[in-house]
Amino acid sequence: MKTFKDKVAVITGAGSGMGRYLAVLLAKDGADVCVCDVNEETLNETVEMLRQYNVSVSSHLLDVADKDSIEALPQKVIDQHGKVDLVFNNAGVTTGSHFKDMDEDNWDWVMGINFDGVVNSTRAFIPHMINNTEAAIVNTSSIFGMVAVPGQTVYHATKFAVRGFTESLALEMKETNPNLQIHCVHPGHIGTNIAATARMNEEDFNRDEGARDSIFTRNAPKTQKEMGDLFREGGMHPSKAAEIILNGVKKNKSRIFIGLDAKLLDMSQRWFPRHYHKTWKFFMVPLMIFRDKKPLKSLD
Repeated sequence: MKTFKDKVAVITGAGSGMGRYLAVLLAKDGADVCVCDVNEETLNETVEMLRQYNVSVSSHLLDVADKDSIEALPQKVIDQHGKVDLVFNNAGVTTGSHFKDMDEDNWDWVMGINFDGVVNSTRAFIPHMINNTEAAIVNTSSIFGMVAVPGQTVYHATKFAVRGFTESLALEMKETNPNLQIHCVHPGHIGTNIAATARMNEEDFNRDEGARDSIFTRNAPKTQKEMGDLFREGGMHPSKAAEIILNGVKKNKSRIFIGLDAKLLDMSQRWFPRHYHKTWKFFMVPLMIFRDKKPLKSLD
């Protein structure tokens, strides 16, 4: 894709994090944007940030796990913007618990947002995009769609599934509709609210040490709030992650890795498929020290 100017982009999970800055950078490049999120307050904050750009903006309070709402979204976007060129299936959540202790409702919650939301959105939008000269669907997996840690069974299940679904879809589109680019995004540690919004009660948090420990933090947090703060403050700024994603779309990269940590974790799995966890201590701590946490200068 050569340019985002005059394109129409739909972004889920746009109330914060990577979704918010995808919307901002796309608007800055001249794209009309449709931002969607389940949190009305943060969604409105994103809309306010977009007002400085001379583009058309629409917003939708949306639960991506609601299939009926997802199926109705394409027509709403077309009614307001005339077309759809880019869809970023970015919304994501997690829960911190070992599988044997996990509430089934929490399993279904993560599955509904992280995987079903991606599949249903992709199915809903493809018919409106396949005849475009340039178009792209960008699905957010994770580096946890490549490697696994304890305490994240449902998150891994969804992110491995998004990866498999997206890579197979990319091969299908390459054969039948090459103008429709398909991308799978694999972020490492990005400073978002996903840990802060994880479904985890105090009993889970205190019982399940694996839910508290993270390869992305040097110290195990004592509370979920502390865990959320450490994760958000310790990662790459989401504006830089958004920039990497958009550059990957322009270069038509099927896999878009975000951060040196993501690239090294992927490499560890490919080089040491049975023992990759043992290699992480040699590079994860230095990466935490030198991680770039500042926002893009172009947004100052």
